[in-house]
Amino acid sequence: MTHATKLRLYNPLEQRLEHFEPKQPGKVGLYVCGPTVYDVPHAGHARSAIAFDILVRHLRASGLDVTFVRNITDIDDKILARAEQTGEEPLQLSARMTQVYMDDIAAIHCLAPTHQPKVSDHLQEIIELVGTLIEQGAAYEVDMPNGARDVYFSVRAFETYGKLSRRKIDDLEAGARVEKSEHKRDPMDFALWKGAPDEAYGWP
Repeated sequence: MTHATKLRLYNPLEQRLEHFEPKQPGKVGLYVCGPTVYDVPHAGHARSAIAFDILVRHLRASGLDVTFVRNITDIDDKILARAEQTGEEPLQLSARMTQVYMDDIAAIHCLAPTHQPKVSDHLQEIIELVGTLIEQGAAYEVDMPNGARDVYFSVRAFETYGKLSRRKIDDLEAGARVEKSEHKRDPMDFALWKGAPDEAYGWP
């Protein structure tokens, strides 16, 4: 019926190659973490786009109906900092860089995603989810010296944190991908929401 069963993907949790079979016969959903658009694309963006383009093309050539979703992070600390340098509004900068990214990806003949959601279009859902995590004790608020209030995810509240990478929390080191801060309960906790002073760019 289809050649999709010949595809093998690496399962990092089990550390082995496994034959791929769609959970829903004939259909596949694929979510890819897209770029944070504060600057022009680099080789890493192209590598990711090409890798998943190959996968999407293979799945579709195998007769599967593929829904390909790739997000765009269009509001972020890096975007705010770059916008301050260029004198642009943050969303104006990210919109411009998003178009540059899309043009570059099209130039190397990668397929466009079925959907391309932007962070700025889903802020209400993000705010509600952060609130839920606080209520569940999985996240906490911190009053910052600038008058803002940040929210951090508590990694120790998530019992299986580090399971995918097969590393214990105590063996992990902050500072590489996780911002160091004296205001966090644990060095490995990461920001879910960055508060802003009243005069700063932000959302309620």
